Amino acid sequence: GQSLQALSCFPPPWSHTGSLLLAVHFYSLPRAAPLIPSTALGVLLLILSSLLAYAGIRRSLRNASLFSSLCLTMSVFWCGYGVVFILGGQGVLNDTGDFRNALVPGLVTFTLALFVIAVVGFLCREVILAMIASAVSLASAHEVAMHYSTAFGSSAVACNYMIVCLVGGYFALGRILYFLTKEEIALPGTDLAKKKTHEQMQSTRGSMNHFAVSGLILNMLSASVFGCRLLGVTGKLFIGQVPWLWAAGIYQIGICILSYRTMDVLMATFFGFTSILKFAGGYCLLYPIWQPEEPSFPTPFLVVFSILFAVLALFLTLKSPVDGLYLLFYVAYCIALACSPKGFFEGGPQGVDVAIFVASALMTLIHLYNVKASAKIPTGKGAAKALLARSSFLKIREGADLHAPYLGYSKYADAEVLGYACSVLASFAMTMTGDPQAPLATVVIPWVVVAGGILKLLGGSVAFARGKTLESSVFILYSVMWIIWGLTRYGGLYGTTRSFHAAVGIIAFMLFNGFIVFCTLFLNIAWFFYSLAFLLIAVSFLLDAIHALPAGYDIAATLIFGLVSFYCFLSALLNSIFEGSCLPMGRPIVQLSGVGGGMTKCLHLPARKASSVKRIADILKNGGTCGIPTDTVYVLVAACNQPDAVEKAHHSKRQAQDRPMSLWISSLKQLEPAKHLFTPLLWDFMEAAWPSPISLVVPRGEWVDFLGMKDSAKYVGTPQSIAIRIPDCSVTTHLIDLVGPIVVTSANPTGEADTTHHNQVYAKLGDKVDAVLCDGPSPENIASTVVDCTKIDSGNIAFFRVGIIPKSQVKLILILLLLP
Repeated sequence: GQSLQALSCFPPPWSHTGSLLLAVHFYSLPRAAPLIPSTALGVLLLILSSLLAYAGIRRSLRNASLFSSLCLTMSVFWCGYGVVFILGGQGVLNDTGDFRNALVPGLVTFTLALFVIAVVGFLCREVILAMIASAVSLASAHEVAMHYSTAFGSSAVACNYMIVCLVGGYFALGRILYFLTKEEIALPGTDLAKKKTHEQMQSTRGSMNHFAVSGLILNMLSASVFGCRLLGVTGKLFIGQVPWLWAAGIYQIGICILSYRTMDVLMATFFGFTSILKFAGGYCLLYPIWQPEEPSFPTPFLVVFSILFAVLALFLTLKSPVDGLYLLFYVAYCIALACSPKGFFEGGPQGVDVAIFVASALMTLIHLYNVKASAKIPTGKGAAKALLARSSFLKIREGADLHAPYLGYSKYADAEVLGYACSVLASFAMTMTGDPQAPLATVVIPWVVVAGGILKLLGGSVAFARGKTLESSVFILYSVMWIIWGLTRYGGLYGTTRSFHAAVGIIAFMLFNGFIVFCTLFLNIAWFFYSLAFLLIAVSFLLDAIHALPAGYDIAATLIFGLVSFYCFLSALLNSIFEGSCLPMGRPIVQLSGVGGGMTKCLHLPARKASSVKRIADILKNGGTCGIPTDTVYVLVAACNQPDAVEKAHHSKRQAQDRPMSLWISSLKQLEPAKHLFTPLLWDFMEAAWPSPISLVVPRGEWVDFLGMKDSAKYVGTPQSIAIRIPDCSVTTHLIDLVGPIVVTSANPTGEADTTHHNQVYAKLGDKVDAVLCDGPSPENIASTVVDCTKIDSGNIAFFRVGIIPKSQVKLILILLLLP
């Protein structure tokens, strides 16, 4: 399986297939009828682009950055390229020069982007990757020249794509020989094993965002569309360039999600912001299809957007000053759009686009080289951190717990910063009056639907993965409301007449939001005002639907909601960067016993990591209590030699006297000093029955004193007996090896169902547990079988509980021991 995975992931066969298709296309271009119809070629390129994107995300360990960057870059190239071919095949690009005007902005971008990847590949001795990137770059450059000069034929483009096919075929042959000969034959440049260890170590050095390079290239792509128009490279802005803008926007949302996977909150938020601009730009190029006028822009929205970019730039400067300076180009871009009545269609914003194109190309080179090379291009990283180290007021947060989820184990960083920012953008985009059918109103759709809807939905999904159930529900509900209302009111679906059915739908949303407002009473003050302010927005929607909206009410409601959202945005940003509550979210307004226990963070560690087990062991040795997985359900444990922890575990779940805590060991060697205190038959029975999900209730005796429980021993077992077992779970037994014998009780309040997932441990026990070792769902939903061995010397056993192991299997063990 590993061989097949390695064979398929580098370089992907899809790049060779796509290159072969394009080679055939350009060789046959001089013919009267193309060998491959434009529509068919476009569809095939779209399919191959999706496969390339998958290969880039599932990148090989050896080429964590360069390989993924190449795959994702070629994927978005062929995605936009394919849609342009489809538009040409369907007759949309009819006018003279339309096909050239549509293709050239993308070709210019990928000529430069792939050239940068090729240069870094050659410098870092990734020859095959560099050859593929340079061949596609040359093909794009030749194609641009072909569109402007008849002296350049299509054969030059086809030759470059044939080079890609040959290089890829050579590598594929090398990998096939490598695995068929059991690693004895390796063609030069095809052996992946040599640098794998170094790259693997490099990729696990911290939260390096390998996907940022792809996001920067997407910024180049969108800037190229408008920059080429200003420089006269293309003759006009029209529908043919929308595929590049929207492909960049869709991929940028994907890069945003992948950035959250690498725990890079600031860059993920930045890519979320830039995706909004890409969708808006594409929408404005489509706009003349149904409206004769060019669209106008809501100035308040763009001013607020520039403020959000500026705040984000300030915080990103703390991480890397160069990245922070780069974001200032987008501050200038939003200001230029706000100052231009027709936005994307005027020279001011297009001039900033040219600057963004150049800056993005330089940033791509810096990021890509610094990830791959041992010698780094200085970016000032750590300079701000060093300055703040002297400050007693501000201290940057760092460490393993930086992105710890509130509930369960999550692969994502917190996306609340983006969620609040989207609320700010969506609310200020709607601070306009006038006819919903007017051009000024219609251009609001991308700001409301993309920012308030799609990206807020993304934030809600990430919040749900991190265990923030209420917060995720709010984000998802509000995103649905923004999408429906944005499309209905500003997309021409609403019309001048108002609908009773729309009013009923809004009332339903208000009822849901009313319940959310009630729930936020138990969360914190900021969330209470956040949900209450959105209720004002919903009321304005309702009043508008029934023709009873007072003048200025909707403006006031959106301003209030926008300001509350901006406070939450700043608070989430500050608290994610600095220690302490710089801008507090506040305490719960209503505090009830047993409600809101999940607000305190609990350490959640993945069980698959040995370092996590060691950390849990250290917590137990220091007197903590932890939830851990077993061979059956999750349990709450404490170290036997920590009497205070044993007592804490007893009280934390309101232990009933008829359900006493039990004792677990990792092997009988831990009881070896007290072996003489057990009868021979009982010892042999324990030896034969374990490890397994069988708990044996044995007579209490002096052997308990060997475990160091002291006075806390009264909480374990009954005055007459104690249940003991060795679990059949490698993680659990390894933990007991590190800690020593542990006391165990079920990880749920007495009388409730067994806990079968790590999320449930914290949900049921609140903040009464110090840490949880996360291993997903339990392998079994049934607890262990509890056997009464107090009279085993007379040949009899009884059962307190029949769990996963049936009675017959337990009795068979005893019968085999009793046989002569």
